[in-house]
Amino acid sequence: MESDMPQQPIKELRFRAPQPPQAVIGVQQATTLPDMCPQTGVGTSSINPLRARTIDVGTSEDCLTLSVSYPSNADGAAKGLLPTIVWIYGGAYTNGFGSIYRGSDLVAQSNRGIVAIVIQYRLGLFGFLPGAAVKKNGNLNAGLLDQEFALRWVNKYISKFGGDPSKVTIWGESAGAGSIVQHLVANGGRTEPQLFRGAITSSMALIPQYNYDDRIPELLYSEVVANMNCTTATDSLECLRAADVNELQSVNLKMNAAAFVGMPAFLPVVDGQFITQRPSQSLAQGKVNGFKALLSITNAFEGASLVDPTSVNATNYALELFPNFGPAQADQVGILYAGLGTQLFQSSAIVAEAILICPTYRLLRAFPGSAFKGEFAVSPAIHGMDVLSYFPSIRMDEPDLAALVDPAPYTNPVFTDAFAQSFTSFAISLDPNIKVDPTTITPPWPQWHIANSEMVFNKTETDVPSVKAMKTDDVLLRRCQFWDSVTELTAQ
Repeated sequence: MESDMPQQPIKELRFRAPQPPQAVIGVQQATTLPDMCPQTGVGTSSINPLRARTIDVGTSEDCLTLSVSYPSNADGAAKGLLPTIVWIYGGAYTNGFGSIYRGSDLVAQSNRGIVAIVIQYRLGLFGFLPGAAVKKNGNLNAGLLDQEFALRWVNKYISKFGGDPSKVTIWGESAGAGSIVQHLVANGGRTEPQLFRGAITSSMALIPQYNYDDRIPELLYSEVVANMNCTTATDSLECLRAADVNELQSVNLKMNAAAFVGMPAFLPVVDGQFITQRPSQSLAQGKVNGFKALLSITNAFEGASLVDPTSVNATNYALELFPNFGPAQADQVGILYAGLGTQLFQSSAIVAEAILICPTYRLLRAFPGSAFKGEFAVSPAIHGMDVLSYFPSIRMDEPDLAALVDPAPYTNPVFTDAFAQSFTSFAISLDPNIKVDPTTITPPWPQWHIANSEMVFNKTETDVPSVKAMKTDDVLLRRCQFWDSVTELTAQ
């Protein structure tokens, strides 16, 4: 088969959209894990600088790969072309890689009824370097363009692996779910051909997304240029392209570590072409790529692991979290969250609701009549904890990573089947009520617009699985109304 995966995005192709390779004819070996894209962490600073200004897998810029898992026995083949899931990993657009996510986990949970694809994309400054110079002589949002390139590959080739290109569901977690929203609104909602029919978001992160040439993106670009000693170059972007990858990676690490606690430095921007306006605007205006159904999951206490434990003032936290906030907005937040426990708990609620939970309800409202909502509530129900229920191989293959998101694993198989199979059932039928296994304990799952109902996955004090439909908290939705009203200032 002729290869159609991207060329290495290095040197002249650095900070550009992925490019098709020269044709390679014949069988290609795929017996080793691909390198992951250069990685970094999120910010650790308790003051947002934007207001004023390891594993056995190598890292390489040559990282634009995907993996395909599909049923190989007669049971899978007898079903003809199968519904397909494309998984986009999270990691705050700064870290994450495909090889820890086994598509075979999803295939097994679907009773061998799907094909699963796991993609990789550029991260940090390699994937999301902003600024007018990049717009002029490169491609903004290169990491998102990597993802779209993969989706177009799936549309063109997945039938060769038994997948149905007309039955693709895109699914991501955290920044991966934020990426899902980017593809929903991409190209002004007019992407051709249609690349997916369903979408799943797990803990969707809608992090501030500025215009590419706003003050903050230009500040970041200038800081990269200064750190790389390219300030006096005739063409600063060409200087960055010619730079040693290890020196760029050092700057990538340095700038992300200096970002506000829990937040990345480099993010998707409104580029005027692939992303034409802020996602919240596109959702409100119905400028979305048409698809048939949405399933969105959030965790009950998303923000507990995302804030500085020494945070003591919720009002100040809101002021630092959003650089465009003024004292008036921060004071409103302080009043809104007063009485929600300690100042630390209030801060964790602010970041959870402003970045993850309220944007999810914003997304649900954009698709009335075709959206389902769920909540993972097994204590401590922190950000990322749910992932191990649908990718259990992470626990076996990467115990150090598993420990980061799984302080108290709940491995009851009755619970796991009910929760994990909700996603594969949805991918197959666009309705979690049409179950892969009819015996799972999940009761009838109403669409969210019907009385704001969502499915809550929890356990009792005696460790008995508890799965039931509940009404979304009205007080939470009232707080979300505030966040909906300030999306211009939060740059969402």
